[in-house]
Amino acid sequence: MDVKSCNKHLSITKPNRDSVIYKMHGDKNNPDEAILIKDDYESYYKKHKQFLTALAGDLISKTFLFVGFSFEDPNLDYILSRIRVDYEENPRQHYAIMKSINKSDYDNVAEYEYAKRRNDFFLEDLKRYRIEALMIEDFAEITEILQEIERRINLNNIFISGSAEEYGQYSDKEADELIKLLSSRLIQENYNIISGFGVGVGSSVIAGALEEIYIHNKRINSDRLLLRPFPQGTEAKALWQQYREDMISRAGISIFMFGNKKVNDNIVPANGVKTEFDIAVKAKNIVIPVGCTGYMAKKLWDEVNANISYYYENANDEIKDIFNSLDSNIPNEKLVTNIIRMIGLLRKS
Repeated sequence: MDVKSCNKHLSITKPNRDSVIYKMHGDKNNPDEAILIKDDYESYYKKHKQFLTALAGDLISKTFLFVGFSFEDPNLDYILSRIRVDYEENPRQHYAIMKSINKSDYDNVAEYEYAKRRNDFFLEDLKRYRIEALMIEDFAEITEILQEIERRINLNNIFISGSAEEYGQYSDKEADELIKLLSSRLIQENYNIISGFGVGVGSSVIAGALEEIYIHNKRINSDRLLLRPFPQGTEAKALWQQYREDMISRAGISIFMFGNKKVNDNIVPANGVKTEFDIAVKAKNIVIPVGCTGYMAKKLWDEVNANISYYYENANDEIKDIFNSLDSNIPNEKLVTNIIRMIGLLRKS
């Protein structure tokens, strides 16, 4: 099963980065605590009672992806059985990556057919616990599947790139209102915002997001707004590339606005915004330059427009029309609505 066919099975309704990796039988860093012999398994329920309680709670409330798991562990089998009985009316859906039975791995047809029937019964039995098997032909596919899951989780996180010493066709007030409106609407649409606090842009991003967060939640939620001001100083600047890569790796969508700076009393396009664009493309982010804001954002809009099928693989006429509008002189409300609409379409494509 390739990544695309796995996609139809994987449903991440509330994307977040708070994933948990369970190591039931220990790990290489603590070999003395490894579960190896029969006595270890028999006493597991007593010695690791708190762990099993936490595991049972998460199996009820979270979606699990089992990787490299045989489901022969008696303690997990007991937990799954109890959950199936106690929560039969509202079970949680889980998934397991399993390797297909390959005929080439067996000496004769009879052995292969027996193994296949046995595996079919096993996979059917997993469904009793609401565990859907994702079948793969090669273990290398696991990496692709995990990367696809991370990409889809990150699609709820939007990085806003931009800096501005001036705003071109926009007055200071109009630019501030545009940026605040965009960040506010993104929060309304349940997206999370990541900001590097760019000069002339970052403060408006924060103001719009915080205003919307406070209206509905009455408190700051660190999942909704991640602020990463750049460290200053000569030595710190040497780390900016790594800093940008880390920040953008947390996002699945990157929006680019304005992008200028002052050099020797002259206003020039901001090369930092171009660097962030290149990082975002390499990280396979959906990139959305807002061309009408000018400067580097306009250059990036031109670059995408020249090869739109490369940046938006499945771009239809509606996506192309909306993209064209991002370089038009339209009211802030319409512009922001178009950006939100484009994000929604690109997420589905």
